[in-house]
Amino acid sequence: METKLHNFLNSDLLSKYILGETSHEESKEVEHFISNYPEAEKAYDELQDNLEILAKIDAVDAPNVLGDVLEALNDEPKVIQLQPKRSTPWYSIAASAAAVLFAVTSFMLYQKNQNLNAENNVVVDEIYDLRSDIEKNNSKLDELSKELMKLNNPDAKKYVFNGNDRAKDLKTVAYINPVDKTSMIDVITLPQLPKEQHYQIWAELQDKMVNLGILDESDRKLKQIPYMEDALALSIKIGTDGDDTNENNTEVAEISLKEEK
Repeated sequence: METKLHNFLNSDLLSKYILGETSHEESKEVEHFISNYPEAEKAYDELQDNLEILAKIDAVDAPNVLGDVLEALNDEPKVIQLQPKRSTPWYSIAASAAAVLFAVTSFMLYQKNQNLNAENNVVVDEIYDLRSDIEKNNSKLDELSKELMKLNNPDAKKYVFNGNDRAKDLKTVAYINPVDKTSMIDVITLPQLPKEQHYQIWAELQDKMVNLGILDESDRKLKQIPYMEDALALSIKIGTDGDDTNENNTEVAEISLKEEK
């Protein structure tokens, strides 16, 4: 035991204890020796006295240092109770670091989630647009298929309009099916007209002419026109805006339907 006491007194544990630099285990060891060994208690008191003297020297001006030191030596020893420094526990630091890491990670995950949601919304919109386009294309294909079926129907008759000298480049095709009573016309080429004029298609009946509609080259697709049961001929004429009569129209193409009746 004397050896342990000797080793203790030769160590710096007392100084560290007074300065508050010992760990919890080291503090318990120092307090054990002070409580159980007079030599350790005496050494502790002497260190406290010396620390008090040094503290007083640092607290006065230089000209009075010597007098204050002598006065301090004559006074009864006073023990300066130093509170050990409380260092921040390692688990508190770890908890703080974990909290910061958790917050940063949560923010990053939130940002990533927001970006993914935005990308998902874009994908959903694109899929919706794609489905809409597919539906429109399917609808167009259905219409085209139906039109092709009408054109390929053996009961459908094909009539080609060729323009006269007034419209040499005019070419239009009519498809008439007397069985299902449908008429369609396909505009291929129409010579350009002044703004106030347009092309009209007419059906000639036994006692009158019937206007079946306006032809426009910009509408280059099969166009449904009214089916006329007793039509003798079809003709294309140049009409004037605001004039729906047949009197002043100029005929540029005609086909006869008499042979097909």
